[in-house]
Amino acid sequence: MIQTRKTIVNKVIIWKQFRLPILALTFSMTFLVLGKILLLKPEKVTVSSSIFSEQVPLPKWQFKKNGSLPNPKKIHLELITQKHYEYTRNNLPLDLEMRYVTEGNVPMLIKEFTSITSSTTVRQQKGIGYYGVGIDQKRAYLSACINPYGNSTFTEEQFNQNRFHYEIQPQHLLSWLLGQKQLQHKRCLWTHLSIPLNNSSPEAAYQVLENVWFSWYQWWQPRFSYDLNK
Repeated sequence: MIQTRKTIVNKVIIWKQFRLPILALTFSMTFLVLGKILLLKPEKVTVSSSIFSEQVPLPKWQFKKNGSLPNPKKIHLELITQKHYEYTRNNLPLDLEMRYVTEGNVPMLIKEFTSITSSTTVRQQKGIGYYGVGIDQKRAYLSACINPYGNSTFTEEQFNQNRFHYEIQPQHLLSWLLGQKQLQHKRCLWTHLSIPLNNSSPEAAYQVLENVWFSWYQWWQPRFSYDLNK
């Protein structure tokens, strides 16, 4: 009994002796990884040639055509690639503009790539995320950023919070440390869809766009995530 107590006491003494060095090493490694994350520059984007499909299924809408979008003369961000899709339903034309960019600030993207000057209302849909809707020049529009992880976002703050939440996940950090994945995914499939207002109310037009957006998002998000992990 006495020998057992001595053994326990010796183990406690040994643990106390090594506890501080172990904790110090653990904290040092943690701060080293966090420091590397904060100082790390975004890694070079590798784009799959098939990031934009030629045709995307859209329930209740008829595919019309796809095409290119004009390159802006001067922008303040990196535009990787872009695609334009057109659909119709009961003579109602639908325009969908897709741009693959390294920026998730949708209000800024709208300013850089469109002539829209009206204000945008931010909405949220459970399981989808945030998006913005508005009316400009007799057209209703919906705009949002599809992220490779998490839900859609509209503001820069939402985009950064979404990135940070997924980049610090243990499995993501481990894959990065093993060189299997990139740590930072500052990338966005910016989606901007619009329809003519015609004689409908803004809210009725928003409902049309929202139904399209929910289907569009559910088709694109898993494919975007897969493209980055190939």
